[in-house]
Amino acid sequence: MTTLSLLDVASYLPENRVSADWYAEVAESDELSENVMFKAPKFRHHIAEDETAVDMVERAAAGILERHGPAAVAGADVLIMHTQLPDLPFVGCGGEVAKRLGMKPKWILDVHNGGCAAFPHMISLAQKILAGAEPGTKAVIAAAQNAAGQIFTQPHVRTLAQAAIPGDGAGCGLLEVSDASPILGVECRNYSEYAGDMVYKVDPPRKYWQAGPGEGHVGFTESKIIKVLARGNRQVPEVAHAVCAQIGIASKDLDLLVTNQPNRLFLRNWREALELPEERHPDTFDECGNLFAAGIPVTFDHAIAEGKVKRGDVVMLAAFAHAGDFAGAAAVRWGGRS
Repeated sequence: MTTLSLLDVASYLPENRVSADWYAEVAESDELSENVMFKAPKFRHHIAEDETAVDMVERAAAGILERHGPAAVAGADVLIMHTQLPDLPFVGCGGEVAKRLGMKPKWILDVHNGGCAAFPHMISLAQKILAGAEPGTKAVIAAAQNAAGQIFTQPHVRTLAQAAIPGDGAGCGLLEVSDASPILGVECRNYSEYAGDMVYKVDPPRKYWQAGPGEGHVGFTESKIIKVLARGNRQVPEVAHAVCAQIGIASKDLDLLVTNQPNRLFLRNWREALELPEERHPDTFDECGNLFAAGIPVTFDHAIAEGKVKRGDVVMLAAFAHAGDFAGAAAVRWGGRS
């Protein structure tokens, strides 16, 4: 397999920083308000009314353009995008992102099933494409989470316990065929037996695209939450341990663990399962909330900027998606920012 490196990551958070009080002032006591899954972060960021997912990715890519130059992005052979809430029906964001960044890649993919684990999923896809029948040298991967300020601020949804958890943001990665910052191992697993367990709920019932009363949101119940907690607690350590086995390192010897950021309980359980101290598991939850797929690149970018990772460190990126239908992990020997 051709050696692929994660040369850099960059991220963007919208300017609108929203405190937990904004939700607390209208919160109603629903049956899930005391559930550990919905203990609100102190802050989260919301996409602006006139801002799009493409805008956010373009702003996230600014750091990579500044450090590596426009040609490093424009010359990429592959662009892979994950968007939580596409700007238009039918049309993914990849084509418009390529246009904004001056790219003319051979491959543009808009992927959806990776969910919160989309970043390792996109690394895996890029690795295979760049080593395939039409080999290339560079790829750009990007994740945009834009549902918090659009779905979870609806007047009724805002009163629900689930509304205060998500935040908006975007993250990008620049990949290159080289050994500068090598991807040491990748593991992606589909758990199709859980597909369909995440549901979109509207009362009275209707399809999400049909006009009518009621505001759409995620259909959580106590029994579903118990299942998601069990799956997430198991799956993230499983894929991380699988990558550790591939590369011959014990999980406790990882220099950094970067996961998606769903809630404090998962964050604690994952680092304990991998036998890592809190300082080796960066946490953006209280500032950003649950960033879904953008959680890994945003958190990794912040960890680099804060000096929590140094050249030569082995960094594990790991996450699970939706109600547990997908999980992925990738280990990187970080080459530093030039």
